[in-house]
Amino acid sequence: MIVRFTEKSVKFRIRGLKKMFKVIKRLFSYVKPHMAYFVLAVLSAFVGVLLSLFVPVLIGQGVDYMVPAGSEMFSIGKVDFTGVIRTLIILTTVIIISGIFQWIMALCTNKLSYRTIKSLRTDVFDKLNAVPLKYIDGNSKGNLINCVVNDIEIISDGLLQGFTQIFTGVVTIIGTLAFMLTINVKITFIVVIMTPLSLIVAMTITKLTHKAFTEQSIVRGDISGLVEEMIGGQKVVKSFAYESRAEQKFNEINKDLGDKGARATFYSSLTNPSTRFVNNLIYAMVGVVGALTAIKGLMTVGQITSFLSYANQYTKPFNEISGVVAELQNAVASAERVFKVIDEPAEISDKGLEEPTEFDGTIELDNVNFSYVPDRKLIQNFNLSVKQGQKIAIVGPTGCGKTTIINLLLRFYDTDSGTIKVSGYDIKKITRDSLRSMYGMVLQETWLFSGTVAENIAYGKPGATREEIIQAGKSAFAHSFIKRLPDGYDTMIGEDGGALSQGQKQLLSIARIMLINPSVLILDEATSSIDIRTEQKVQQAFDRLTEGRTSFIIAHRLSTIKNADMILVMNNGNIVEQGTHKSLLEQGGFYANLYNSQFAE
Repeated sequence: MIVRFTEKSVKFRIRGLKKMFKVIKRLFSYVKPHMAYFVLAVLSAFVGVLLSLFVPVLIGQGVDYMVPAGSEMFSIGKVDFTGVIRTLIILTTVIIISGIFQWIMALCTNKLSYRTIKSLRTDVFDKLNAVPLKYIDGNSKGNLINCVVNDIEIISDGLLQGFTQIFTGVVTIIGTLAFMLTINVKITFIVVIMTPLSLIVAMTITKLTHKAFTEQSIVRGDISGLVEEMIGGQKVVKSFAYESRAEQKFNEINKDLGDKGARATFYSSLTNPSTRFVNNLIYAMVGVVGALTAIKGLMTVGQITSFLSYANQYTKPFNEISGVVAELQNAVASAERVFKVIDEPAEISDKGLEEPTEFDGTIELDNVNFSYVPDRKLIQNFNLSVKQGQKIAIVGPTGCGKTTIINLLLRFYDTDSGTIKVSGYDIKKITRDSLRSMYGMVLQETWLFSGTVAENIAYGKPGATREEIIQAGKSAFAHSFIKRLPDGYDTMIGEDGGALSQGQKQLLSIARIMLINPSVLILDEATSSIDIRTEQKVQQAFDRLTEGRTSFIIAHRLSTIKNADMILVMNNGNIVEQGTHKSLLEQGGFYANLYNSQFAE
């Protein structure tokens, strides 16, 4: 059983190493265009480390010039001042040149890291713009953002910066070992035998520390989630008198966090003292054995001094490399997530398709079938004919397929079967950009960006004049509140609208659509966040905007669609009723029940 487990463990580690090297190899494809920086960084690191390794030799020579072999300690007449001065000059020169090469290494590494990460981040961002909406909807927004921002930074720190540390560490180990062997083989053997002890101690503590910090991170996530829930739902918490229970739950998690945090801090605090103890032990042994060797006349005081410096340099990289390896593993995991996004298939290319610039607003849906999940049918055998200038309202219970129709019209998703034509064009035979240019869409969920109010309104028409922007604001009944802002249309608003109310953000979104003057208008619960009085005014603006223009209106407030030319009543992906507001009420069917339920006393 034990042997079998060991074999499995070994195979697992081998697969892990192969996977890691595969990721690193792919990452180096991004490094390749900037190989000059990489080569220069490696050479500079090599020369800088080698020069730094000469420092202990020069110090030892200086000591020997002051304390020659067999002389009385610090005998003034025996000091070779000429040799000491010459050694000091050479030592200073070596230190300066070594520092220059190490600076060049750091500069090249930073440039290499910046340019590599820039290319990698660009590829990820471009791929997120190229993938189908289905992929975006199917993944956590937080994970995708984390991939673009945090994962790539981890790659930069762990792989690119870590590689240089590993390289310099290896060169230092080999170099110090070589210099120590030239001084004394027996003492070198003692250092080599004792060094793994330091490495074992460091790895053991690192493993315990990693486990403790992982547990702490999980509990920290729990307490963050609880705080977010309590703050975000404060009204609900107070209305149900949940404060005491919330406080009790918080105290329990907080105590657990304190315990795990203390454990993690304790383990992490052991790293330096433990490794220093082992290193000092090695240092002491080298000093004692070296002193005994010097007494016998087999080593000079200067050689002992040099050896002690090399012994200290030899052990240091082992501790550093053990820490870098952990960062390297984390970076490889981040790189895997990044490459997973990059490898995601993009939307089918539009290259070679027609690019019409004029649309008359007619739309035909012929026997359309669609489902988000293959075994769960949604839109079935859907047929619809829309003439130019018609106002089409789509109503029905949640999940019946109302918004799905819009997603299909805009080709955010492709139909499983059937055809959709706009102005006589099959939407799969024209480019997505040309198709989407004919639509203007106002959604229930507003989207604003950091910039001025005017810039947000002109999002779809960057070259719009100030007069056009102001007119769009007036048409959307947003002008009055915009003028009350500190700088009017030049007021800076933060991400997602900042301090603006939901109704005000929606009015800006409506003004944005009024500015671009689209061929087809889509209003998906566009007035749901606006008060009744403002909604009436906006509805008047919509009436003017939709006049002579094809429009689709998705609404839960059935009072807003009374004037629609056609109302499509959907249920379970099918049109169960269609007609005008008046005719549907007279039928006394599904629509009439929906309408009457909203106005029941």
